[in-house]
Amino acid sequence: MTSNGRALPAALTRPADPTARGRTLVRIALGAALAFAGASHLTVARREFRAQVPEIVPLDADLVVLASGIAEITLGAALMLLARRRVPVGWAVALFLVAVFPGNIAQWLHARDAFGLDTDAKRFMRLFFQPVLVAVVLWSTGAWRDRPRRGPGSTCAPD
Repeated sequence: MTSNGRALPAALTRPADPTARGRTLVRIALGAALAFAGASHLTVARREFRAQVPEIVPLDADLVVLASGIAEITLGAALMLLARRRVPVGWAVALFLVAVFPGNIAQWLHARDAFGLDTDAKRFMRLFFQPVLVAVVLWSTGAWRDRPRRGPGSTCAPD
């Protein structure tokens, strides 16, 4: 890898300055919610989370629920505790939320009841919540605003 090839990872992982109080509070609240959801994957809501695992996933649904729960706890803790690494953490959480979105689609398509989503209309409306959640994660962590950019005056040299 050339030195230019290392510029993007270096820029992405450089410690970030603090964000405004509102962004910080939302980031911490999201982290707590994500960690709580992850813990519920492992305990009280395990059956309901299995309803969201798409049939196309070639793994045992319970294994997927346990693994995603551990990932959510880890990402939630990172949102709350790694403020100086908020940009890469924000991108990781956003990518995770995108990765689990097919589970929401599967729940709607296969009319699986879980979490009070017991009608097609409720399951369909939930689909619109995930992109909003991704946007809030990117906003609260400043990940979109502070992302490495290429071009004149950027901190990330082009390849």
